[in-house]
Amino acid sequence: MYFYIVVLLSVLSESTKTNCKGEYVQVDPSNAPCVENLQEVTQINSPQILEPICSTMSPKPKGSKRDRNFAGENFLDMPHRYLEPWCRAYNYLFSYIWANDKTVQNALHVREGTIKGWERCNQSFSSSYAHDVRTSLDYHRNLTKKNLRALVYSGDHDMLVPYVGTEEWITSLNLSIDYTWRPWFVNGQVAGYTKAYTRKAYSLTYATVKGAGHAATEYNPRECFPMIDRWLSYYYI
Repeated sequence: MYFYIVVLLSVLSESTKTNCKGEYVQVDPSNAPCVENLQEVTQINSPQILEPICSTMSPKPKGSKRDRNFAGENFLDMPHRYLEPWCRAYNYLFSYIWANDKTVQNALHVREGTIKGWERCNQSFSSSYAHDVRTSLDYHRNLTKKNLRALVYSGDHDMLVPYVGTEEWITSLNLSIDYTWRPWFVNGQVAGYTKAYTRKAYSLTYATVKGAGHAATEYNPRECFPMIDRWLSYYYI
């Protein structure tokens, strides 16, 4: 089943590139094959391409038929019957219930009255800052001149920030290759692939996490925790 889905996604990707000719934003509405392909692409669950999108029935949260985050009060007020039998959003629902429980907050020493209610994705800060930095690449390049170690990892099933984009970013840092692509293992199984880069005292280890989505530690904690532990211990991943 996994192989079948991957093949379908590959075919859709190639068809979209061919029909849309590299233009995916200002699309010619008369280009029916491209429009159809893009409609199919929007049905893919971007945070994890092999998981179903969490769909709802009326009433709709935030006025949307499909709300992938289900963040906020609308989601918490929804009866359980409006959700699919299994949906990753259930995990997020449970996190609201857990984090807003007074017993949990007391155990975590959260000072009473400091927050009205815990939010998984707090967007209130975004309105307080001006977005005037078009790119942070220069800052990243400056860091490569320091005596620092960096670990960068990507879920290879993440379409929000695809691993190929992360590879392009690393390439733009103009680092030397320490060791090239090789698999890394957890419990005797391939958990992903890794590559390392250096520049004098600076080192960067990049790893993909096989089968993981956008927040790799959320989707594949069994693989991610050993990866991070090994890196912190100065072992090869």
